[in-house]
Amino acid sequence: MAEANWVYNENVKDHFMNPRNILDDPETYEDDGRGMTGNIKCGDEMLFVIKVDKEKGIISDCKWKTFGCASAIASTSKLSEMVIGMKVEDAYRIQPDQIISQLGGLPDKKIHCSVLGDKALRAAIDDYYRRNGMEDRIRTTKAMVVCNCMNVTDHDIEEAVLDGARDYQTLQERTKIGTVCGECKEETSVLMNSFIEKYYGKQ
Repeated sequence: MAEANWVYNENVKDHFMNPRNILDDPETYEDDGRGMTGNIKCGDEMLFVIKVDKEKGIISDCKWKTFGCASAIASTSKLSEMVIGMKVEDAYRIQPDQIISQLGGLPDKKIHCSVLGDKALRAAIDDYYRRNGMEDRIRTTKAMVVCNCMNVTDHDIEEAVLDGARDYQTLQERTKIGTVCGECKEETSVLMNSFIEKYYGKQ
């Protein structure tokens, strides 16, 4: 790969070229929690497994495996370093912007790939909670329908923002939201801007 065409910083490049904590033995690794997630739009898939020191309540080890791009690989490699030794409940609260900050930034159009790791991590922690009778600690977020006419949810809006939507027109093109009665435009705009700020900061 020519250096002139490399759009990532050296930290991201290092984690992409030399990823940490790769899962080489998914069939035999004795995990305490296992999570799988994927992004259908970009074709990425992520498996994240954890071991937990139950006495200390910390993640003692973690491994991961992905079919994904450089951003997915680098961000999950960094995430795996961050969570080893971390309390389970603290790891559960990690957000994509924390991982991106630790990496020193990612191109905007690649941030949607970076959310795979933290989603798979939360799924692994949820699995750990289920195995150990701690279902009450699992935080479930139900999709909220924003556009009743086209059945578009807040999750759809979030995915569109991660996939590059930055204005209402682009969001409409990708989700068909507000194309019938248009009564949801104000609520949609507020939600869209909140997701933009969450992942990219104030514009």
